[in-house]
Amino acid sequence: DGFGLSPGITKEQRLGVEKLMKTAFGKFSGELAGEYYPLTGMDEKVRQQLVDDHFLFMSGDPNLQVAGMERDWPEGRGIFHNKEKTFLVWVNEEDQLRIISMQKGGDVLGVFKRLANGIKAVGTTVKKESGKDFILDEKYGYVHSCPTNLGTGMRASVHIDLPGWTAAGLDKLKARCEELALQPRGTRGESGGQTGHTYDISNKHRLGYSEVQLVQTMIDGVNKLYEEDLELQKQQE
Repeated sequence: DGFGLSPGITKEQRLGVEKLMKTAFGKFSGELAGEYYPLTGMDEKVRQQLVDDHFLFMSGDPNLQVAGMERDWPEGRGIFHNKEKTFLVWVNEEDQLRIISMQKGGDVLGVFKRLANGIKAVGTTVKKESGKDFILDEKYGYVHSCPTNLGTGMRASVHIDLPGWTAAGLDKLKARCEELALQPRGTRGESGGQTGHTYDISNKHRLGYSEVQLVQTMIDGVNKLYEEDLELQKQQE
């Protein structure tokens, strides 16, 4: 049997996930090799560094709380990252695992390749250690705690400055993103609000498309938004 999803997972299962992942992380090599930092008993210097790197996930999200996902906080939760801080895994946050590939600049292909390699490394190692696989449904794709992530479960995003769109109005930006199958967020996350003119722009859909299609949608859409932003800035001068 597997582990329950976050709304119904037991304390013992959550600790079992963490124990399994600690073993898996220890077997990562090359670019993916790194260290795991449990939230329980975390050293203050480590905590502050993770905050400064914008890696640390926090308690207090009302959506997670009402769904029962923050029970027994912070036990069984933690963060893994590689030495270059370009590959991360969140353990027992909204889902058992959130696998993240990130870096500064525009090399989307490099980020995507690292993500694919990382997912493969996690899946292979976990399978070898426990015999368990990711939950994959033939019709609905990968199963997550949040229904909006059914399908690929993948969110490809970039942080981009859009001063022209900001001046035009957030409602107009949201409407344009809807046309481009994109989703704009503040850089502080899904429920963190918006500050300044820097946005996190990502693919809106998860279900019914391949990972490659969704990344391409994001790339094409962001390029379009940038072109339009330059035009808006000229009009606003």
